[in-house]
Amino acid sequence: MSEIDVSARAASLRIRRLRVGYAMATAAAALFAVNGSVSKVILDEGELTALRLTELRATGAALALAAFLALAAPHRLRFRREELGILLLYGLVGFSLVQWLYFVAIERLPIGIARLLEFTAPGLVALWARLVWREPVRRRVWAALGLALGGLALVAEVWQEARLNGVGVAAALIAAAALATYFVAGEHATSRRDPVSLLCLSLGVSALFWAAVQPWWSFPFGSLDETVPLGGALEGANAPVWALSAWMIVLGTILPFALSLGALRHLPATRVSIIAMTEVVLGALVAWLWLGETLSAAQLVGGGVVLVGVILAQT
Repeated sequence: MSEIDVSARAASLRIRRLRVGYAMATAAAALFAVNGSVSKVILDEGELTALRLTELRATGAALALAAFLALAAPHRLRFRREELGILLLYGLVGFSLVQWLYFVAIERLPIGIARLLEFTAPGLVALWARLVWREPVRRRVWAALGLALGGLALVAEVWQEARLNGVGVAAALIAAAALATYFVAGEHATSRRDPVSLLCLSLGVSALFWAAVQPWWSFPFGSLDETVPLGGALEGANAPVWALSAWMIVLGTILPFALSLGALRHLPATRVSIIAMTEVVLGALVAWLWLGETLSAAQLVGGGVVLVGVILAQT
């Protein structure tokens, strides 16, 4: 085989890997967006608090993945002593801390402002790649980040009168750093371990953390049997909380997180984190289609600007 043929095959393989990575990251953002509305229905209509729902989400996903791997490939549940640090970091910071701080932020800030501050994370990822890993970051990536953040500012309608609580702002910014850690550490961790077992073990750490914070013997299990209205475009339809929780665990946690981690095996953390910003736009679209939450003209323009920024970053 000639050098030209080898080079052509390598280029073709690289293109396929990029396409797979883009597809996985985009699918993950879409599933997270749908899960936002599913979680909102549970929280608004049921008796579970946000922290209890987070505990149920992490624990249910960890147990389901552990059961699957125990039957299909039990050797993938083993880990070496030198992996313990990254698993603790990933479970506590990448999963537990991001969600807890986000809840602290949205209790004290308008949700749009909290999401905007949290999604400064891709900029932190790009800075890490440039300053710490000494990787080249093209100028168009910085331009794309600027566009995407500007678009998120429109979606959040930051000009609306709101008092910015200091604790809320600090929580959202630390959540951004924790989210950046999720992407940066994930790129490193998925080069050594497959995404499914990494997700299982990290969620296991997160589940243990939440069990210590909120012991399971005080969990309101009776609330899972409640039937809640789906509302909006599904007005008149109802679903049990346990069924919505199962959706949240499988399609809102296991699958999107596995896809997001899988994408990090094909794309650098800078690109995956920028694609993740579409979750905010897609989440607003799902809430509009399902829950009937209105979108202003500025928010629609902002969503388009975010998408332009994401596309620019991938070219």
